[in-house]
Order: sequence, then C-alpha cells, then structure tokens
Amino acid sequence: MSTLSAVYAITLGVGVTAALIAWRERDEPGALPLMGMFIGQCLWVTFALFDLQSGTFEGKLLWSELLWIGVVVIPVCWLLFSLEYTGRDQFVRPRYILVLSVVPAITVVLAVTSRSHDLLYTSSELVMYQGQTFLNRSIGPWIWVIMGYTYLLGVLGSIPLLDFIRCESTMFRGQSGAILLGTLAPWVSNALFLGGVISIPAFDPTPIAFSVSGIAYLGAVTRFQLFSTTPSAGQHARRLFIDQLQEGVVVIDDHGFVVDVNDSAREIFGVGEERILGDQARTLFRRCDTAERDDVHSSGKTIYSPHTETLYDITRTEISDSHDRRVGMIFSFHDVGDHVRNQQRHEVLNRLFRHNIRTETNLILSHAELLESDPDTGDPATIKRGAYRIEDTAEKARTILDVFERGRTRDTAADLSMLLSRCVDLTAARYPTATIESDPVPDGVYVSEVLETVFLNVLDNAVDHNDDSNPHVWVTVETDEETVTVEFADDGPGIDDYERSVIERGTENSLQHSSGLGLWLIKWGTEIADGTVTFRENDPTGTVLTITVPTVDPAAKMGTDLERLLEP
Repeated sequence: MSTLSAVYAITLGVGVTAALIAWRERDEPGALPLMGMFIGQCLWVTFALFDLQSGTFEGKLLWSELLWIGVVVIPVCWLLFSLEYTGRDQFVRPRYILVLSVVPAITVVLAVTSRSHDLLYTSSELVMYQGQTFLNRSIGPWIWVIMGYTYLLGVLGSIPLLDFIRCESTMFRGQSGAILLGTLAPWVSNALFLGGVISIPAFDPTPIAFSVSGIAYLGAVTRFQLFSTTPSAGQHARRLFIDQLQEGVVVIDDHGFVVDVNDSAREIFGVGEERILGDQARTLFRRCDTAERDDVHSSGKTIYSPHTETLYDITRTEISDSHDRRVGMIFSFHDVGDHVRNQQRHEVLNRLFRHNIRTETNLILSHAELLESDPDTGDPATIKRGAYRIEDTAEKARTILDVFERGRTRDTAADLSMLLSRCVDLTAARYPTATIESDPVPDGVYVSEVLETVFLNVLDNAVDHNDDSNPHVWVTVETDEETVTVEFADDGPGIDDYERSVIERGTENSLQHSSGLGLWLIKWGTEIADGTVTFRENDPTGTVLTITVPTVDPAAKMGTDLERLLEP
C-alpha cells in the first residue's frame, strides 16, 4: 500500500470513529446531521481510495463519479448541523431539507451520466506522477454551480457558530472553534485544488484534509463536551421565554415593520394565527383603542383591547446594535386590568365606609345627645337600628375582604348542586316567610367555591329588599361543556336604573355611586370566579340577575402559587 493510500485509510478510520460517536449521541441536537456529514466524508474518502487503487481507466471513471454522492451530502448536513446545534431547528424541516437537496441531487445525476454530456467534465485522461496513476478530468460549467452552492451552504452554516466564538462560555467557544477549524481545513484544500495551486496533477487533497476535520470534531466531543453541553437550550429558552410571557411582546424594525410577536400579543390584538410578520406595526396597533387612566402609577401610555376586554400599559424599549445604532423597538403590553379593578374596588369601599358609617355615626350621635339632654326626645330604637346597620356594613366588608383573599390564592372547587342547595337552605332558614324555588342541578358540575358567598348575597338581597310579606325567588341553572349560568328571579321592587348602571360600569365617582355593599360583593365575587353578572327587569315586577361562570376541574390541585411550583 502506498503512503497516500495509508493516509486515506487513516482518514477513513477517523471519520468512521467520529460517525459512530455521533450515532451514539443521536438524541442530542445536531448529532444526526453531524453523523450524516461524517458519512459523506467517509464515502468521499472510500471512493477516492478505490480510485487511487484502480489501475484501469474505466474503474477510475466509475469511482470518480460515485464519490460525488459523498461530496454533495457534506454541505447540506453541515448547514443542518449548524441550525440544530445553535437552536434554530425550526428550519430543519422535511420541506427545507428537500429544497436544500435539489442541487445535490441534480449533481449526482449529472455525475453518473457524465460520459454522455459535458456539463460536469469536458474531458478525461490518465496521467502518471511518481509512479502513481491519476485520473485528470477537465471541469465543466456545472462544477462551478455545485462548488458555489457548497461554499454558500458552508458560509451560511458558519454564521450561527461565529456568534459563539465571542460567547462568555469557554465550553461553547471551544466547541465552535473546533468545529469551524474542522470545516475550514477541507474548504481550504479544495479551494487550492480548484485554483490549480496543488503541484500534483489531478490530485484533490480534500479527502486527506478530512483527517484534520475528524480530529477537530473528536476534540470538540472529548475536550469541550460537544454533545454533553450545547447552546441550543439557550436559544430555545429565549424563544420559549418570550412565547410564554404573560405580557404581550411585539418587536418591530427601524422601519416600523413587525418582525416578531408572541402568543400573548396575538391575543391582545386578536390576530390568532394570521400572518402579521412583515406588516406595518401601525396596522396592528389600530386593532386596539388608546385609553387614559387617572393613576399616578401609570405612564399614561395605555390601550384597551376589545379582544381581551382589558387595559394594558405600554412599555417601549429601543434595540441597538454593537455600534449603538437603533435597529428596532420592543413594545411590551402589561395587563393592568386587575390593578384597575382593585383600585376601583378600594375606591368603592373607602367611599362606602366614609359615607355610610359617617351617616350612621352622626345619626347615633345626634339621638344620643338628645337623650342626654332630654330623655323624652331621643329615640333609643333609632340608635339601635343605626348600630345594627354599622354592624351589617362591617360584616359585609369582612366578607368582601375574605372574597378578595380567595382571589389571591387558588380557590377550591365545589359541587354546584350541593353549594346551591346549601345557599337556598340557609336563606330559607333566615327568612321563614320567603319561598325559594330552585331547579335541580345536574350532577358532576363544579364551580369556584367563592360563589357560595355570591349566591348567599344574591338570595339575601332578593328577599331582604322585597316589601311583600311572602317574597318569592326562582333559581334556574343551565350548563354546557365549559360554563354554568345561574339565574335568580324575584318579584320585589327591582333595582333602579341608576344603581344598576353604577354596578355595571364597575366604578363610582363623586356624582354617581351605589347605596350599599351587597351588589358590589356579588359583582366582585363573580369576577374573581372569572364570571360575569347581568341584570334585567322581571315581568311583571322584580329583577332577574344572571351569573355566568366557567366550570372548574375538581381534580385540579389547589394551593398557593409557591406550592404549585413544587408540583412535577
């Protein structure tokens, strides 16, 4: 065996070893494309070795044609490896691989049929150099096509890896450096061959350069733990972090076009799965309305989304390149709906405490002063009723605070049939003259347990504010796969339009406010259960109050947010 054949054999051994290691780590990102690249190198070296050993013109033609199979596999696998290794595997899809393989497939067809055309080679002849026979073939026009394509994929595959050369991690710098070195060696040797720099006629040293590649790749595996630690997780984590942010994120370039958007932003702007990348940001932003908030904590840049029915504060962050040039902006949309609702609730509670308790206190104080000056002019019964009303207001306030506390933690699920039956029984026991009729509730329907407080207050308001000696309340329930609708109809005087408009609007002001806490408790408790409350007039008299809430899974684990982090 000649020295050149021995070098080929050693190169083949290094390539096979590297391919086996890649196969062993085939579940790791980039391992399978890297194995494909090693297989392509091994095929090239194998057929080049057979060409070298062949002593006939026909034999050398055959092996020189077949080695193209290995040649065209390498650049495609190199690009796929780079994409997977760096976490850009969204481009490693069958349709993309098929497109990348078109030029290589044409090249292989042209290679095996090269004797019938001049596209790949224009002529072939045997030449002797130091006792060794080589096949000298003059290249045709397609050679420049496939070589240009090969170097293009090589450059495209190198670009993602160059980012990690400047990485803080020594491990990733070492991996990328070794891989790029291993890829550069055959590139340079092939360029020297095509440029006519090699003094040996008809000899392509690229297969020998693969020994450098194999050693470099093996060094990346053993020294820098190529398949034990890869940067793909970081790339996926950044994408996953953006996608799973509760805040909406829209990225635009410096010309105002949308270049990225996460799922939360899609919900805010109601675009679903529509293709919006590349559209003008103005077109996207017009899908929501601007809004102003009287809030000292607000930046003043707020929008209202009709698609999610909530308010969002907007934060704008400029994106700059390494030369401090602005290249785009990131818009983040923070849900302030809960903050606004809590602010409104506190305003209502403060007003009610200031107004109701102050009124009752003044009433008690004035009658107490009358009793003190003249026992015959004061009214002890009025003082007693005022004290009871203060106690009732305090009790409702404590109940509301309890409801708010449940909203901060994960509430438990309750069987609707048992919950509603318990509320009806408690109300009937408190008001013996009232008649409460309730439809049967289907079994297996579960709702938030906070609704027990809501239903009790609905029934209590319906009976307590009815002047009839025998107040009547009808309760009906409708269910579907995802929601429950509970309707309470009474024959009382009804809720006046003024009071109802304040509750439906969800806030009060100095000119418009409600008279008590009962309806607010119903509204807030239903919202905490992710439901809605509506009112309408009953015929011939009274009110129909409808509560619609989502059903909940009774098997869902309950607990605090911190406890849920410990769940597998």
